[in-house]
Amino acid sequence: MVGRTLIIFGIILIGAGILLIFINRQLPFLGRLPGDIYIQKKNFLFYFPIATCLLLSLVLSVFLWFFLKR
Repeated sequence: MVGRTLIIFGIILIGAGILLIFINRQLPFLGRLPGDIYIQKKNFLFYFPIATCLLLSLVLSVFLWFFLKR
């Protein structure tokens, strides 16, 4: 049972990786939206894509609401 679960999670991770590569090539502005927080100092880098997260959450919520509505 554990082996099957690990294989399924592995396939999901591979699919997510391929999807991220595709999205990065087709939508290069994702991760660089005006509301994303980016702080760079001498030996410190902090990046939190809050606007990108909100946009993806909204798109995914509408998508799931539309297709899972009964």
